[in-house]
Amino acid sequence: MLTKKGKYGLKAMAHLARFAPGRPVTVAEIATGQNIPKKFLDAILGELRNSGYVVSKMGKGGGYALARPAAGIIVGDIIRALDGPLAPLPCASQTSYRPCDDCGDVDRCQIRLLMQEARQALSAVLDNYTLEQACALGETIPLCYEI
Repeated sequence: MLTKKGKYGLKAMAHLARFAPGRPVTVAEIATGQNIPKKFLDAILGELRNSGYVVSKMGKGGGYALARPAAGIIVGDIIRALDGPLAPLPCASQTSYRPCDDCGDVDRCQIRLLMQEARQALSAVLDNYTLEQACALGETIPLCYEI
């Protein structure tokens, strides 16, 4: 399940995608525009900065901007940066595999096999959408544009 951190991070990234590359947007503007608690958003944007998805500028006229064009940012990667692996269970993860303590046979475990399929289906969607494409979903006028 997508956490609030992941959801808010996606909303913040989509908000930033509306602006010209390199144009800083304040945390307060993002928080107000997306109805995200400012203190929580500060922490999320810090993680996104550390992961290389946004850049920040301090001082007057400062704020956050996308580190690269929205067309070059994969939605699944944003979620992984904030929430970790897409797999619903660690035993189904490709990047953070960890067998369950109560599993007798990982190769034949029906729950693991089902969760691997779920992870693959989720990955097939999230890893094939750029931030730009995600912004355009459900909109007659794309949300990702330069102001």
